[in-house]
Amino acid sequence: MKPTAQSLVAAYCALSASQVAAVPAASKAAHASQCRKTKVAILGAGVTGITAAQALVNASVTDFIIVERNDYIGGRVKHADFGKKADGSPYTVELGANWVQGLGTPGGPENPIWTLAKKYKVQNTYSNYSSILTYDEGGAADFGSLFDDMDAAYTTVEQDAGYVLTENLQDTSMRAAYSVAGWKPKKDMHAQAIEWWYWDWETAYPPEQSGFLYGITGYNLTFYQWSDENNFVIDQRGFNAFIIGEANEFLKKNDKRLLLNTMVRSVAYSPEGVTVTFDDGGCIEAEYAIATFSVGVLQNDIVEFKPKLPRWKREAIEQFQMGTYTKVFLQFNETFWDVDTQYFLYADANTRGYYPVWQSLSGPGFHEGSNIIFATVVGSESYRIEEQPDDVTKAECLAVLRAMFPDKDIPEPIAFMYPRWSTEEWAFGSYSNWPVGMTLEKHQNLRANVDRLWFAGEGTSAQYYGFLQGAWFEGRDAAQRVAGLLNGPDKHTECNNATSIDCGLELQYDVLHGTTFIDAYNIQNGWPVSSFLDYGYEE
Repeated sequence: MKPTAQSLVAAYCALSASQVAAVPAASKAAHASQCRKTKVAILGAGVTGITAAQALVNASVTDFIIVERNDYIGGRVKHADFGKKADGSPYTVELGANWVQGLGTPGGPENPIWTLAKKYKVQNTYSNYSSILTYDEGGAADFGSLFDDMDAAYTTVEQDAGYVLTENLQDTSMRAAYSVAGWKPKKDMHAQAIEWWYWDWETAYPPEQSGFLYGITGYNLTFYQWSDENNFVIDQRGFNAFIIGEANEFLKKNDKRLLLNTMVRSVAYSPEGVTVTFDDGGCIEAEYAIATFSVGVLQNDIVEFKPKLPRWKREAIEQFQMGTYTKVFLQFNETFWDVDTQYFLYADANTRGYYPVWQSLSGPGFHEGSNIIFATVVGSESYRIEEQPDDVTKAECLAVLRAMFPDKDIPEPIAFMYPRWSTEEWAFGSYSNWPVGMTLEKHQNLRANVDRLWFAGEGTSAQYYGFLQGAWFEGRDAAQRVAGLLNGPDKHTECNNATSIDCGLELQYDVLHGTTFIDAYNIQNGWPVSSFLDYGYEE
């Protein structure tokens, strides 16, 4: 039954990020002595987990338990208090996901995250990527013409990706694709900064480590299908307000189907069911489980699977990438940068991606007059600063700002903060990226269920990996399939390429072959000697 407006308000307060209601102590103690039984265990209460639960409810499956390690709903959609407003209260800033990316077009399709953002009146502001100034170690530097060069190369790259997809040509790296299109930044640090702005900032990986075809399709499916708009969320409730709002539609206050502050230690699966064990000894026995762990968690063996996941599954997990995207927030006692400019791009003389993008939150439409600016680093630079003390990172940031604005007397910040996503055991990174050499079939093995254990998350989305919409679609898809297995096939639903509702098990590939057969290892292909010769080998 749908909750009343009054109960929804109560649930919202109970589930808010700062006052989220954990399962009552009695309930948690009870599940430590014997396993709770349920039809579906949902492991994770981020976008994927909550969307999966809602899809189950929509299919009349209400017997489920959501298990979440943290004390809030939202997962990597996470915010924190930062700095001070004029009244002394803190600002809310997003540590993780921060944008609605690709909104929609009138009369056309719409990004489901944008639909939900509107539904819950999530406050956001258009990110104007043309509002940018460029700098290097000498201060302001005009290298904006390189944006046009990069645009031209990217147009060629997009066309080439279309040929690779439609003609089944061999894929390559994004670096090779750029080079073939004529974009070769080499040691030009201005060009490297432009490239970082275009590529690394979105994917959290450099072009050398990123796959070409699926890098392009991943971008196009969001920004060409819906729109090229990116809206930055500034809602002081936190971006996860829309996730909490969706949870309120099926969870009551102190609902025993939500276990917060509960760490999954192991998952035992079989053709008959799944048993989930917690670090406190408690457990759940479920007919099915939907694991929404990040690729980073799966790669770092935080959860033990019993039996060990099959090789085809582990190979897919280990090949996919988990990127780290780190925002470094600073609040000053004044706005010494141009208040009407949103972005400031810095090209370091020696290191690519060294505090390259600075974003003002002090201007119109954001946290006006807040004197807050933040830098973004990704990949190896994220790993580096997340392992060092705050004071070291702060000193590096100030040195960059003083190089960018040599005519300003830049003081110490009055507030400073950044997350450490690469060290969070429940995340081990920010979002996924498609690596060189990963095929669509191998990625399907990342998605595929193993017996009654299902996997879902932004990383399992072939089309929207790295995006919140990927998490949403995958949560809905996995839950619809599980609901179909629980409820039995719907005779009114035709299983085809247009739907996954009630369509049963995921496709999997036990063996994936390459493109070179054994007889091609010959002198004509530059392979005159067998690689299996062992004359010089000694045991």
